[in-house]
Amino acid sequence: MKNTKILFIIIISLLFINCSQKETKIMELSSDSFTNGALIPSEYSCEGDDLSPLLIWNKPPEKVKSFALTCVDPDAPMGDWIHWVAWNIPADWNSLSKGIDPIDQSHFTQGTNSWGKTGYGGPCPPKGHGPHRYYFTLYALNTELTLDTTAQINNLLEIIEGHILGKAVLLGQYERN
Repeated sequence: MKNTKILFIIIISLLFINCSQKETKIMELSSDSFTNGALIPSEYSCEGDDLSPLLIWNKPPEKVKSFALTCVDPDAPMGDWIHWVAWNIPADWNSLSKGIDPIDQSHFTQGTNSWGKTGYGGPCPPKGHGPHRYYFTLYALNTELTLDTTAQINNLLEIIEGHILGKAVLLGQYERN
């Protein structure tokens, strides 16, 4: 009996050590355009060229079939303002280039933002409203999605429920001059 208890403790200890030594992969999202928490340059806003920023990710979970992306301003006077909704970003991609054409649907699907247009719409908070936060969230999914370009963020978030393998967030800030 005593030997059984000792053997049990040894097995549990070895399992704990083995689990704690495994490398934890946490997906990361970044940009060469701005660092996490920093100001987004005006070229990516309505005061500039309204270009989508370069986004780069690494350490995606295994078995990813596609990625989805949202960009949300939670500080808008009327509630969350959606700047970008995209999905079926290929699983073998690790970035989105700067200046993605907002109507291009050839490589992945871009949905409808809060302006009622497809694709990216840059930061454009009301003047004098102070800095707003912009959360770019990348979702690693175990499936591809069947939504069309009229889909909005609520449609996306509903359909990806139960399919998220991981996610990463990049925060940028912007204030109108």
